Amino acid sequence: MLPAHTSAAIWDGVVRRAADWMQERGVASRDAVLLLPFAQHLAPARRAWMKLSRWQPRIETTHSLASALGPSALPQAQQLTGDAAIDALAARALLRGQSWAEALRDEDPRAHDAAVGRLVEAAHALARGAALRDPARRAAFWDEGRQALAAQSGVGHLERALLAVALEWAAADPRAPATDALFALRPSAWLHLQCGGPDTLADALMASAEAAGIPCLRLNADLPLDAAFDGGEPLGRLEQAVCEDFEDLAQCSAASVLDHLRAGRAPVALIAQDRVVLRRVRALLERQGLGIQDETGWTLATTAPAAQLMAMLRAARRDATVDDWLAWLKTPLAASLRELGGSASLGALESHCRRRGWSAPQAVRADRLPPGSARLWEGAREALAPLQLRGAPTLEAWIAALGQTLQQLGADEQLKRQEAGGPQVLEALWLSKTPWPGSGHEAVLREATLSASEFVDWVSQTLEAGEYKPPLQGGLQIMITPLARTMLRPFGAVVLPGADAATLGPVPPGPVLIGDTLARQLGLPTAEDKRHALAWQFAQLLRAPAVTLLRRGHLGSEPLAASPLLDRLDLALQAVGRTLPHWTDPRVELTSVATPSDRAAARAQGRLPAALSASAVESLRQCPYQFFARVLLGLREANELEVQADKRDYGTWLHAVLHQFHTERVEGHDPALDDASRLQRAAQDQMRELGLSPAEFLPYSASFARFVPAYLGWLQEREAEGLRFERGEVDRRVRPWAEFEPELEALELLGRIDRVDETPAGPQLIDYKTGSVKGLKDKVSNPLEDTQLAVYAVLMGTGNTTGTLRAEYVALDDAKGIAEIEHEDVGTTAAVMLDGLRQDLLAIRAGDALPALGEGSACAYCDMRGLCRRDDWEGAAP
Repeated sequence: MLPAHTSAAIWDGVVRRAADWMQERGVASRDAVLLLPFAQHLAPARRAWMKLSRWQPRIETTHSLASALGPSALPQAQQLTGDAAIDALAARALLRGQSWAEALRDEDPRAHDAAVGRLVEAAHALARGAALRDPARRAAFWDEGRQALAAQSGVGHLERALLAVALEWAAADPRAPATDALFALRPSAWLHLQCGGPDTLADALMASAEAAGIPCLRLNADLPLDAAFDGGEPLGRLEQAVCEDFEDLAQCSAASVLDHLRAGRAPVALIAQDRVVLRRVRALLERQGLGIQDETGWTLATTAPAAQLMAMLRAARRDATVDDWLAWLKTPLAASLRELGGSASLGALESHCRRRGWSAPQAVRADRLPPGSARLWEGAREALAPLQLRGAPTLEAWIAALGQTLQQLGADEQLKRQEAGGPQVLEALWLSKTPWPGSGHEAVLREATLSASEFVDWVSQTLEAGEYKPPLQGGLQIMITPLARTMLRPFGAVVLPGADAATLGPVPPGPVLIGDTLARQLGLPTAEDKRHALAWQFAQLLRAPAVTLLRRGHLGSEPLAASPLLDRLDLALQAVGRTLPHWTDPRVELTSVATPSDRAAARAQGRLPAALSASAVESLRQCPYQFFARVLLGLREANELEVQADKRDYGTWLHAVLHQFHTERVEGHDPALDDASRLQRAAQDQMRELGLSPAEFLPYSASFARFVPAYLGWLQEREAEGLRFERGEVDRRVRPWAEFEPELEALELLGRIDRVDETPAGPQLIDYKTGSVKGLKDKVSNPLEDTQLAVYAVLMGTGNTTGTLRAEYVALDDAKGIAEIEHEDVGTTAAVMLDGLRQDLLAIRAGDALPALGEGSACAYCDMRGLCRRDDWEGAAP
């Protein structure tokens, strides 16, 4: 077929050549069969034939004709089903009992799973290759495979063993492929249109028919890319665009599509060469309300229903975190549970978990939750109970448990109502259908046993293999399709984002166990064959009325070359005195006026909080804007529910341990118990109380073993000097200005003091710290910068009556032992701090601005940095 034929006009040439050939040979066209590459070619071919007003041959693809001749045989037990997830379970059963496979599984379960996946991949490839052969030569294909495997050298023992199992598994299948019926068919003639490179099945069929004396016609529509313009100029508009980055590529691609549509070139083929870029392009085009049809479909695992189901399964695992539970409870599948608890129950549950640091579901105490949240939590536990199966139940039992959970939640109906993949998810997981009796699927479902994690993996693999194609909304304007399916289709224009060396050029690898040498011996596709096919497919774009090729010039900081196919196209154009034209950007350029930001400043309109803590006072002194956001607006960054215990968890736990230890010691609990045992018991009690896992807390438990003798030695020295623990976790509230400042008389200072000791000189305040000793010394070296102990001093009296009070930090985890860092003359500091705080509060009440200072370490780690736009200030230091 001549290169001068466009995609729209080539069908007239195909049917004319076919009709003339059959007429010359006296072949009855009504009994002939014309085979086409893809099902998308059937409609244009039949329309073109109708123009001839002659009897039409049977126009089919090899697979559509085979399906019309009879159904495929059902796979039986231990036979390949073509379902990768199901066949992986069957492959596990095949390998069970093989000493080398069992040794691998015991030594490295992940490597065993990878080996099973490679085995299935190879078996599928071999089965597909055998199905493309003449049935009379299929036995020879398997013999050639065995001989080639026996002759292989330089291949590891494991790889050879896996490949041998894959070959024999595929060869042992007695079923005849549905396409075998084509070889028994005796039409008046076979006609085949080749496009995109050789077709192994069609070539075998034509060779068999020729040997049987049946007339055959081969029509070749392939274009040689390197000589595509030997006959003259390009047929249509051809252009390329080099874009700056990912977003520029996506925007230019969307603009190109819109430009083609405005010019009346519809429908536009948008080639799915780079799926990541394509998602962004589609999002941009959907805003225009265009009719988009996606022939590539979405992986079922990427749909919302699949994500919701996986969230539920992750929550059901024994090693699930509270984050996993919250993620599931926020999905539509848990709507009935949220209704059970009430509209605010989920938010309250999350707030309590984050505030208390409950990261594991076992740590959550329903009796400490609000009533609605408690109902929600208990309902969630009951709902997931069917999925808490122990041991290794069968896959059928797991599916039944999943179905029971969904029904109990009413989530099965919820999935059915989600048109974007819900019914497909239920079907893929055998929740809305059952396998045929006696089939391979039924055998695997009944016999395969899986642990909980293996079942989740199976669900994930099944959803990854599934596909969802969204329906077309409105009239067709844009068709998202793979490069191969654009061939010979009457598109008005073609847009190809990703015509670079990283995207258009590399071909997908073949099965890991089947290298190129073995693939070439067996007639399976090699990497070279795939590159040739890609070039044939790319060359077919030249038949389109307009083609826009877009690529990135850089990938990050590295330059990104054009695709080798684009280079070959450019050379072909140069051979006829042309160059590849540059794309004209149709986007409208807008000029934005710079609006630099100054330092943020807020006004409280005279409002003051009802109470101030030590941290609130510290915030006001460090940065007034931070005080405005944290205290006056009450903004907080949600705590992460970290699974691994961190230094903050350790500090909270150690505070609680010491409080329990000293309280029990003063109150005389278990007088026979020595201090070391009492401290260890308090450690275990508080670990259970806070829901800390011993395994996760192991590093801190080890350091606690060193802490115990150090702390008890320090405590003994203090008591020898006459210092005694009086009370701990002391909550205090005072109104320091009630008597002399009417505008502030209702404002309270509040806080919780870790510990108060009795000393011969008077009371001593102690604040436990697990941080750096140097940092604490630096803090008290300038007393007026230490807010915490000054506020605590005020809480124990007023700024005028704290002269005999002492206050100090106690560093608990210093390598040299317990360290005391005293804030000397804390009463004076408290009085100065109180007077300065009074003036600041009166200024706020009077309407003074609360500026963002943007300086020091307080700014570097401030969670309000994004609110004050610190990084956007004009002339701001980094």
